[in-house]
Amino acid sequence: MKTTEQLTDSMFYIMAALTEPRHGYAIMNLIEESTKGAVSIGPASMYTIIKKLLKQEWIYLHDGTDSRRKTYLLTEKGREVLEGEVRIRKLMITLAEEGLKKEGKV
Repeated sequence: MKTTEQLTDSMFYIMAALTEPRHGYAIMNLIEESTKGAVSIGPASMYTIIKKLLKQEWIYLHDGTDSRRKTYLLTEKGREVLEGEVRIRKLMITLAEEGLKKEGKV
């Protein structure tokens, strides 16, 4: 599936974290832990992106019973967008690795 726009890295990380229901703090922790601290997304940025992803119907409010711990989850459309983005990013990595191999760097 072709997306109308390429995901920013932050959007990609948040969507990847939402393959399971998670609330904001859990999303931020997962991203920071899985990248060994190389990437961290602050609350303001994260909630701005969450609003955008909700508007695009790529995620939905999975459980809003506790207003301080709303959990979100990918929609089927969001899953397709993420899968397409994974394919594109794999191609990007292959291109870079092949270029570096030619230079003898990898």
